[in-house]
Amino acid sequence: MIARGSYRSHLLSRISKVRYNGAYAIFLALRVIKVTFHLSTSAEIQHALGVRLREQRLAQSLTQRELAQMAGLSLGALRKLESNGQCSLETLIRVAQALGLQEAMDDLFVLKRQSIAQMEQIDAVSRRQRAPRKKTS
Repeated sequence: MIARGSYRSHLLSRISKVRYNGAYAIFLALRVIKVTFHLSTSAEIQHALGVRLREQRLAQSLTQRELAQMAGLSLGALRKLESNGQCSLETLIRVAQALGLQEAMDDLFVLKRQSIAQMEQIDAVSRRQRAPRKKTS
């Protein structure tokens, strides 16, 4: 039995060594192998996000140096983000803003209401207040 994500990692490691127009083709590999975040480890999700940001940068014909300057980041921070997805939340936001991807972040962590009962429950939680203090004489 193959461990979760190991087969996909194996394929990505094999495909990433192929050169395509002077750049590694790992971003093309993720199009072939659909990344499903609910089955991925946090490291795989970070890597996939880094690859997606790299793909966006290349689609806009920007060099890493240009994007780093636009985002107000060091070149090393951007390279680290694109290679393995490791970065601070601030770095991720700066890069997304520099690439014009603010709208893509609008739906992150939005509370999804699926039924009237859930809506009422969420509304009740948001209206909860502290109980009145007991009077001590």
